[in-house]
Amino acid sequence: MDILTVFLVAIGLAMDSFAVSLGIGTSQRSLTARTLGRMAFHMAFFQGGITFLGWLAGSTVANFISAFDHWIALILLAFVGGRMIKEGFSNDVESKSGDPTHGGLMLVVCIATSIDAFAVGLSMAMIDVDILFASVTVGLVTLALSLIGMLTGSRLGVRVGKRMEILGGLILLFIGIRVVVSHLLVV
Repeated sequence: MDILTVFLVAIGLAMDSFAVSLGIGTSQRSLTARTLGRMAFHMAFFQGGITFLGWLAGSTVANFISAFDHWIALILLAFVGGRMIKEGFSNDVESKSGDPTHGGLMLVVCIATSIDAFAVGLSMAMIDVDILFASVTVGLVTLALSLIGMLTGSRLGVRVGKRMEILGGLILLFIGIRVVVSHLLVV
């Protein structure tokens, strides 16, 4: 697999992270460098790391995972999206219980957006790929697009206000539904 192909695969994998980061950025009332870095780093770490894990797993796990990975992504994204929508309708201006850049919520988001990376890693095990280069490229592209998504989402959130969180939650739900629909159309 040549460098251009690896880069294009990385962009494809990072698009869910970009969309999720855009949605999450809308929910942040004040986006600090720490919040921005924490979210982008974790998104990148999971995308690159899970690509590598998929490659390690090889083709033995592919049939087992592919049967339900899309449903797992939908459930995880619906959970986080639902919390964001609930926060968007909340009258509590300072409520931060649904902050997806902390703890368990961040983990759920990172796993949900990285499930496709596992499948890509599995496919890379079947072809001649420098997996270290591919995984690092996936991580770096995800880092960049997550930063852009968070910054763009934050600017939208400031301009439109708290209700932008509803849009962010709907974006997460849409991504989950798109994953399931695209899987069902292929099968």
